[in-house]
This record gives sequence, C-alpha cells and structure tokens, in this order.
Amino acid sequence: MDTAAPKAVIVISSLVARGAIGLRATGFALERLGHPVWAVPTVFLPWHPGHGPSTRTVTDPANLAAALDELADSQWLDEVGAIVSGFLGAAEHAEAIASFVDRVKARQPDVLYLCDPVHGDAGGLYIPERRADAIRDTLIPRADIATPNRHELAWLTGMATDDIGSALAAARRLGPDRVLVTSAPALMRNSIATLYATPRGAWAAEHPLVAHPPHGPGDLSAGLLIDQVLANRPDEAALERTAAGAFEIVARSAKAGSDELTLVADQGRLPRPMAMVQMRRLAEAKA
Repeated sequence: MDTAAPKAVIVISSLVARGAIGLRATGFALERLGHPVWAVPTVFLPWHPGHGPSTRTVTDPANLAAALDELADSQWLDEVGAIVSGFLGAAEHAEAIASFVDRVKARQPDVLYLCDPVHGDAGGLYIPERRADAIRDTLIPRADIATPNRHELAWLTGMATDDIGSALAAARRLGPDRVLVTSAPALMRNSIATLYATPRGAWAAEHPLVAHPPHGPGDLSAGLLIDQVLANRPDEAALERTAAGAFEIVARSAKAGSDELTLVADQGRLPRPMAMVQMRRLAEAKA
C-alpha cells in the first residue's frame, strides 16, 4: 500500500448550497480522507432537484473549457493523482472535460480518470438524451474507472442488468478497466449490491436495503473508490471499504431521519467504516 501523502483530486461536478450531493459529497469525502480537492462546478443549485424546483445556474461551456485549460497548464499539476467527473450541466461540458483529461494525461500519464456517468435511475434518463449521449460517447471511452448505477449501466450498454450475472456482463462490455456498479442486484433477499469488475476479477459487496435513502450515495461512492485506488488497495479490499463506507453513511442518515447524507455529523466513519458487507467473488462466463 502507498504510504505517501494523498494526492490531490480534481472533481468536476454539480454544486448545491444545501445538501451533500455532487461536489459536496465527492469533494467532502476526499478531503476528509486527506486529499486536497480542486473543485470545478458544472452547475450551481440551491438544493437537489428532488426537493423541489430551484434556480439552476449552468457553467458556460466556454468558461468551463477555459478554466480547465488553465488548470491543465498550471505549475501545480504534479500534485494531482486523479480526475473525477460527475453531473454535467450541458452536453458541451463533455467535450471540455474530454479535452482536459487528454491534456492532463499528456503531461501526467499516471493520473487516473474516473467518470461517474450521472444521468438516470429506475425512472429512466433525468437529463436530456443529448447530454447522456455525450457522456457515453465522449467521456466513458477515456475513463480508467466508471461508476454507473445499475440503470445507467443498462442504458450505456444496451444490455440487461436484471441479475448479478447480467450486470457483470454489462460492466465488462462498458469499456473502462475498472467498473463499479452501484444499486446492483443482490443474491441475498432484501439486499442490494455494489459490483466491482477489474482486470483481476470481479466481486460483489451486499448489504441490507435502506428504506428511503437520501440522495448522493453514488457521488460518495465515487470519492471513496478513487481514494482506495490511489492508495493502491487490493481490488477486493477497495470494494469492501467503498461499499461499507457508503452503506454506513446512508444507514446513519436514514436512521437520523435526514433528507440529506449526514456527512458532517458522521465524517469520522469515512476513514474507518464499521458497517458489515457480505463479500462475494463472482464467477464469470468464459468468452
């Protein structure tokens, strides 16, 4: 395991004034785990849209591209270990992020790119299809790691994700070397799984369903996973820590009756989650 000081992570995602989604979830978790975060907002909202209508201020794509160009040329780029992209405010944001990833990797080939393809859930797409297309066609092919939920994975690949086997097959089809699938089907009753497929194998971490969970577990999981990968944790251990950390925060938030993840109150659990998850190594069909 790498014992060096944690590397900085550039997080490009949504920003809300109140709540723990987007930058407020991914960035906070990474900072609590010791990573400096370079925060780049794609859109600003007073609160999560699930709480009701609010003013949406989208970062102008030209301004986003200009800011990212300056970061790519900055003298501090060697501080950076990873880039994470999440919610996009416009389809044109995808091209700006893609160009940025290419430029950063040209200077720093070891920098990892994690794409959290935030675009849908069980109800279907909740962003315009053109924006979802841009994520699939422009960002996913560049990603070293992708963290779709089960429904996003099905849309991105056009494959079924109705059971753990089909979800694993879709994860392998997606393209990136590492794919973490949240809200995946579980083998245990009344449970949910997080699936992790890597070049070294595939695993599922299962835990009981949490009734009425707050928004943001996917954003949190992306931050927890990139921390584990940057620390060179073994794949199975990285999944276990990621799934246990997200499950514990979600469970504690629901128990407290909070409509948002209680990241501040429960931040002490992020480095050392106590929640138990059931780990399984998955068998894969031979090609």
